[in-house]
Amino acid sequence: MWASVIGILGNIQDDATTSDNRGMARGLIDRMNDYEFVFALHLMKYLLGITNDLSLVLQQRDQNIVQAMSLIDTMKSQLQDFREEGCQIILDEVNNFCELNMIPVIDMEDSIAIRGNARRSRRGQTITNFHHYRVEIFCEVVDLIIQEMNNRFSEVSTELLSCITCLDPKSSFSQFNVQKLLRLADLYPEDFSSNDYLYLESQL
Repeated sequence: MWASVIGILGNIQDDATTSDNRGMARGLIDRMNDYEFVFALHLMKYLLGITNDLSLVLQQRDQNIVQAMSLIDTMKSQLQDFREEGCQIILDEVNNFCELNMIPVIDMEDSIAIRGNARRSRRGQTITNFHHYRVEIFCEVVDLIIQEMNNRFSEVSTELLSCITCLDPKSSFSQFNVQKLLRLADLYPEDFSSNDYLYLESQL
């Protein structure tokens, strides 16, 4: 598919009737033949693969909270594992891909000027390519997704959802759990007085 896209862009470049279209096609070809572009593409493919199952469950009209809770925990664990070990996996795959598609492979030990900081760049400070790809791209992107997951599914909200599952009527309330229901009351102290709590506990 990669070769097909490059081929189509090459045809557009050759057959375009305006210089703007030719320049745009040429620019896209150059961008696609760049190591950093290929790295970003492979990184996003992995991340979308990790988050896909949860995304599909959350889009269902009849959501299965129990399944969603399990997937949230699994995805958080997978993201953390991927952060620790995934960069080298991505680099190996990108190198193989680039070699197959005749894209120049960069040396991870080579030094490059620090990007995005004019003062440090003027001082001649450098970092290795590996640092750039590992820290400034890979970890930066993965950490953003982990942070977003923690913001949307914090420990409190995750516990709340877990407690709510005990009220699921499916399979004759097979998920019913007294301790989870009592914990649910704990999470809403303004709605349950001490007497209410004792009464609730005695009735379950």
